Amino acid sequence: MDFIKEADFRKEIKSSPRAAYLFFGDEDYMKKFALDTAVQAISPEPSFAFFNEIRLDSFSYSPEALVDAFMPAPMMADRKLVVLSGLDINSMRSFEVEALCQAVDAIEDYDYNTLIISASADKLDAGNMPKCPSSLVQKLAEHLTPVYFEKNSPARLAAWVGKHFEHNGVIASAEICALVIDRCGRDMFNLANETDKLSFYVLKNGRQEVTHEDVMSIATPSSEFDTFALSNAIGARRRDEALEILRDMKGRRLDPIIIISEITKTVCEMLSVAVLRADGMTQREISEALKIHEYRLGIILRTLPDEQMCRLMLTRCHDADLEIKSFRNGFEVLETLICTI
Repeated sequence: MDFIKEADFRKEIKSSPRAAYLFFGDEDYMKKFALDTAVQAISPEPSFAFFNEIRLDSFSYSPEALVDAFMPAPMMADRKLVVLSGLDINSMRSFEVEALCQAVDAIEDYDYNTLIISASADKLDAGNMPKCPSSLVQKLAEHLTPVYFEKNSPARLAAWVGKHFEHNGVIASAEICALVIDRCGRDMFNLANETDKLSFYVLKNGRQEVTHEDVMSIATPSSEFDTFALSNAIGARRRDEALEILRDMKGRRLDPIIIISEITKTVCEMLSVAVLRADGMTQREISEALKIHEYRLGIILRTLPDEQMCRLMLTRCHDADLEIKSFRNGFEVLETLICTI
C-alpha cells in the first residue's frame, strides 16, 4: 500500500490536491493542523465557507449524504472541500465500509471536490505501520489517498514545544523542552495547553525564560511522568517516596492496569540502559542506541539500579501485572510491589 505523510500532504494540497484523502494514524493533533491547511488552500474566504467547505460527522453521515455533499459546485472558487470526521470505522460492518467506498468513488463525477476523511486514532486501527497496515486501511486506500500521521518522537516533540514557546514570546532551552515532554507526556493537544499555560505564567511574572522550577510547579504531570518517577523511586528503594506517589495516583483514580503497564515499560528501558552501561557505552552512545533524549537519560542514570535489580524489578512487575488482571485490588498489589523490592 502506498501512502504519503502529513508534510507531503501539506505541500500538495496547496498546488495540486487529489480527489480524496484518508487521514489515519496516532497523531490526532496534526490531523487538525492539516485540515486547517486544507481549508486555507481550498476555501480561504470565510464568507463563502457555507458553499465551499462542507462538514459531515458521524451524526450527519450516510452514503447518500456524502454523495449529496459532492453535487453543488463551488462558489467563486475552483474547488470545494468536503470533510467527513468522527466515524467509528473500526465498528462498521463490511457492507457499511463497502457503501462508504462506493460513495467516495462518486466523487469522480464531481471533479471540483477534494474529500478528506479524518479518522481519529481510536476509531480506525492503523495496523503495524508502515510495513503492515490493517485490512481496513488497505481497503480504504483503494479509494482514497492514505495520509499517515505517525506518533512524533520525543526529540521532534521537544523541537515543536520550543517553537510553540517561541511563538508565545518565551524562551525555553532544549533541556526545558525535553522536561516538558517527560512531565506532561506526548499528547500534542495536552502539550499545546501546557506550553501556553507556562508561557502566560512566565510573562505574567515579568520574565521571558521558562525555568525548571516553572515546569515542576506549574505544568500538570501526566500518568507517564508519574510512573517514571514511581519507577525511579522503586528502583532506588525510596519506598516512602514511591508510596506517596502511588497514594496521589490513587487519589486521582488512575487505572492500576495502566500504572503497572507504564512501570513495566519504564523498567524495560532502565534494564536496557543498565545492560549498555555495563558494556562500557558512554551516555551519548546509549542515548543514540536507545533513542532516549540525553536529559531523560541523565535522570535515569542518576538513580539507575544495577542490571540484576532491574531484572528482579521486571520479574516482579510481570507478576504484579498478572495479579491485577486477575481482578485483585490493583493498588494493594502495587503497594506490595513497592514494599517487597
